[in-house]
This record gives sequence, structure tokens and C-alpha cells, in this order.
Amino acid sequence: MLLFITDLLSQTWANLRANRLRTFLTMFGIVWGVISFLLLSALGEGFARGNQKVLAELGKNIVIIRNGRTSMQAGGARAGRVVRLTIDDLKTLQAESKLLEYISPELARGGLRAKSAYNSSSVQVSGIWPIYQYMRTIEVDRGRPVSEEDCLQARRVAVLGFDAAKQLFADRDPVGATVTLNAIPYTVIGRVRKKQQDSNYQGQDDGRFFIPYEAARKDFPLPGSMNTPDHLSTIIAAPYQHVTDEMRDLIEHETNMISFVGLNARGPVEADVRRILSTRHDFDAGDVEAISFWNTAIEAVMFDKMIASMDEFFLAVAIVTLLLGGIGVMNIMLVAVRERTREIGVRKAIGATAAKIQCQFFAEGLLLTAISGLIGFAVGMGLCALVNLAPMPERFEGMIVTWQTGLFAVAVLTVIGVAASTYPARRAASLPPIEALRYEA
Repeated sequence: MLLFITDLLSQTWANLRANRLRTFLTMFGIVWGVISFLLLSALGEGFARGNQKVLAELGKNIVIIRNGRTSMQAGGARAGRVVRLTIDDLKTLQAESKLLEYISPELARGGLRAKSAYNSSSVQVSGIWPIYQYMRTIEVDRGRPVSEEDCLQARRVAVLGFDAAKQLFADRDPVGATVTLNAIPYTVIGRVRKKQQDSNYQGQDDGRFFIPYEAARKDFPLPGSMNTPDHLSTIIAAPYQHVTDEMRDLIEHETNMISFVGLNARGPVEADVRRILSTRHDFDAGDVEAISFWNTAIEAVMFDKMIASMDEFFLAVAIVTLLLGGIGVMNIMLVAVRERTREIGVRKAIGATAAKIQCQFFAEGLLLTAISGLIGFAVGMGLCALVNLAPMPERFEGMIVTWQTGLFAVAVLTVIGVAASTYPARRAASLPPIEALRYEA
């Protein structure tokens, strides 16, 4: 058996070498198809990961809950009332909601005067709980984040955004230094890494100060006669993963922006929050304007659908290119069968079976496809590696070839190779020996 395979491969290789130009032109179609498939897939994967990373800078699947205004009468109260969130609202949601896994207050103040020993600046300040940093990807590259103990003791400590630290301390290490916020001294305990953020609701994180919520409500309560230290700017929450998956399934059945907006108003998390808060603020639980929501899961699903459509287009282009290469292999093999008709007749006359003839031509087509595929893989991976040596722009993580892409390419290439080789091989095997011997090229 081993000798048969060795002879088969040796004869196949000799036949391919005998027609170098034709073999090269045939192989080029497959090589180009594999290169196109790898490059397009790697480009789409790099773009998808880059954009997912930027989207995650705001927070992965978080719900931003803000003040609203009633649009319906309820309990004898008029429509148009402003609903202002308080820390007691947050504690009620924390105790009663079965859908929210994490929750944090945020008390945001803008235009505060920050001053260090080197410079001063106008900054935005957010009073938060430690879990906020996890939900919002507030990750420090120096020092430490805000801790539970900081909040319990209402410590005057601050984590600075990357740009805010640069503005106040230039290239110096800010950790351990003292800054004043509206003349109140705060100790810098950390600096947030540089964030590539494309969306926000209170300003870019790079330019903000993050301090314990308990310190913020004491030193910087919201302005206005109707506000007290108990009022919040925002409640940040993260639903349990099974709720997020449920939302994604619902959203994927919607087909236009109007449906997305409607679903956002009817989603399980939003409905649960309105149900709980409606009893505290005397508004109708069905009043979608009473509490304002921004559910980032919807934005993530919309982006995923866009990327999926782009991947499908790239995949279609790559498969068509490979199919054209496969058709080229089939055409060349049919030409080879015609040119070698007399050879086939001689081999049959001296005892070669139809199965051996078929096996010979099948092996030639399959080997041609396999060698072309290997060359295409090598060139495609090399080009991806070459591109990845260059500086990457924002929203692009480089040319990324996943194992799924490689496996799919091998599967498609195998199917095309088998399909392109089978018909010519059967055509060769079915030639009658007498007619083949009479054939004049």
C-alpha cells in the first residue's frame, strides 16, 4: 500500500512538473483565493475586536439610569413632574431587583477647580462606589482604585483620569500628591490608564476625577434648591448575564431602529426598575418617560449585527474567489484528460484498472489544490504578520486569523479540491481503451 501511494505521488508530481506554466496558472487561482479569504477574515476580526474594545471602555452591558419627567398622570399627581433619583432609590433597587447583579451611585459635578503644586484646571468629578470601577472599566495603571474602606470612612482621596493627571502633574507621578478641589484637599491614590473612549454620558473618563461617593455627597452636593446630599446624578447597574442574553435574543428579532427604541423601553431590566421606583415616586409603572435609561447592551447587539453582516460579505467574496480557482483546476484537469487520452488507453491495455486511472487523476487534482492551499496559507499569514508590525490605528486590533477561520478555509479548500478532481478523474476512468488508443492529439 505504501509503495502504491509513493508511486502515485511520484507520478502525479512528474505530470504536474511536465506542464509547469499550466500548473502555475492553475495554482495561482487557488493561492489568490486562500490569500483573499485569510486577509478579509483577518481584517474583519481585527476591526471587530478593536471596536468591541472601544465599546467596552464605556462599560460592557451596563444600564445607565437617570432622572426623568413623567408623561402620565398617576395617583392624582400631574404629568410633567421631574423624578429625581436618590440614594434610597438605589438601596431599594439593590434590595428588591432580581435582575441587577451590580449597582453603584454616581454623583457628578462639573466645573470644579482642581489645583496641584504645578498647575490648575477645571475638572469634572464623579462620586462613586468601588464596583462602579469594575462596571465602567476604570482601571488604574498607577496606584490603586477607590476601595470599600475609602467609602466607609468618606476619605478625601481621588483617582485621576489620564488627561487630568497630565494637566495637573505633566509627566510626574501623581500618586501620593495632594490636589485641592474647590480648595478642599484630596490625596491622589491612583491614575486611570489611557482610555480610547468614543461615547460617554458625563464627559470623557480621561479628564475626570473619581472620588468616594460618601466624600462627594458631603463636599459637593448637587446644586439647586430641590436637591439634597441624598440626590444622585446617575445610577449605574449591570444586569445578570442571563438577562443580557435574553435582551440580545429579543433585540436580534427586531429589524429597524424604531423597534430597537421600542424594545429599549419595554426591556425586562427597564420594566423591573420602573416597577420598583414607581411606588417610591408615585408615577405609573408604564410611564417610559418617568425614568431615563441607556442600555449599552442594545448598542453592543447593533454593532454585532453590523459586524456579522460585514463578515458574511467578506466570506461570500472569499468563497466565490476559491470557487473560481476550483473551476480553474477542473478545467485544467479536463484538458489534461484530453491530452493524455492515448496514455490512458495504453495504461488500460497493459492492465491498469479504471479505479487506478481514476485514482491517478483524482490525486493530481487534489495535490494541485493542496499545494496551492498551503502556499496561499503561508503567504496570507505572512502578509498578516507584516501588517501587524505597523502601528495600528484606533478601533483596529490588527490582522487576526482565528483557528475557526483556518479550519473553515481548510474545509472549503478540501471540498473544492475533491469536487474539482472527481469529475475529470471519472471522465478519464470511463474512456474505452480501444477508442483511447485510436485517439490522435
